[in-house]
Amino acid sequence: MSADVPLWAALPAAALLAGGGLFALVGAFGLLRLDSFYARIHAPTLGASLGTACVLAASMLVASALAERPVIHEAMIALFILLTSPVSSLLLMRAALFRWRG
Repeated sequence: MSADVPLWAALPAAALLAGGGLFALVGAFGLLRLDSFYARIHAPTLGASLGTACVLAASMLVASALAERPVIHEAMIALFILLTSPVSSLLLMRAALFRWRG
């Protein structure tokens, strides 16, 4: 199935995809370059949250343009990732703190 994406949806979707990739790249770079574990844990969490949000927003935009109706089921994916990513980083930081004291 071949479908042409309208230009009004393709350009913002391309910008969102590039931004999502940039956030993921910055998160990976921060993971490599920062000094301590506590500093390193923030960069991938923010990169994953913001990068995923941008990619899912681009997906929602293109799917809505092709279906000619609002498509928002990707918002549930974004919600779950935006809720679980900070919680998992918090649990990792608490485990590291417990191990360091211990």
